[in-house]
Amino acid sequence: MAMTQKLSSDKRAEICLQYLRQIAVNNNREWFHEHRDLYDEARAAFESMVHDLIVRIAAFDPSVQYLTVADCTYRFYRDTRFSPDKSPYKRHFGAYINARGKKSNHGGYYMHLEPEGCLVAGGAYCLPSDVLRAVRQSICEQPETFHRIVGSDPFHSLFPVLGETRVKTIPKGFPKDFPYPEYIRCKDYSCCHLVPEDFFTAPDWLERTAGMFEIMKPFLDFVNATIDEF
Repeated sequence: MAMTQKLSSDKRAEICLQYLRQIAVNNNREWFHEHRDLYDEARAAFESMVHDLIVRIAAFDPSVQYLTVADCTYRFYRDTRFSPDKSPYKRHFGAYINARGKKSNHGGYYMHLEPEGCLVAGGAYCLPSDVLRAVRQSICEQPETFHRIVGSDPFHSLFPVLGETRVKTIPKGFPKDFPYPEYIRCKDYSCCHLVPEDFFTAPDWLERTAGMFEIMKPFLDFVNATIDEF
């Protein structure tokens, strides 16, 4: 780990992406164990990046300052019990920097490294139905406040679409004439910005990523104000 921390940020991402390309075509236990040193190096490189990102986010969001890398990262092993794909290992490294824990409903910041699939994202995912309804209700009660946040040029240029999935019509119990129907059709309150691989291999990836998250923060603050009441 100490050796990896001395590498420049672009080298760390290169190590991660190179390993992920290899595991994508050698996704079996035999290869993984025979090349365990490559995994350990890539994992250390990614964890070093996550550590730096936590510190940088804490500069504008102190709620994350006590998080550790382990609080924000995931096992590399896939749960294949209910999946037709029985490949034992993931093809990406991801970190969810969430002040209340990566399994909480509270919204947080997400970084994802994957060959041809890198992204910067965040929000609140898989919300229980009562929490989801409450967030929608908060938007209905403060439509212009929410619109000023997600409709602002900085936010909308990075995150033009809210939610990974949306219902087709206005949810039952909400006004059919609501002026911003796309805001209450979300089934989750998240946002995502796809980036090329060289985004994370660039020397300024940390500042650029933190800049996106800082633009995202008012959106997270709005949805978390309701979520945290539950």
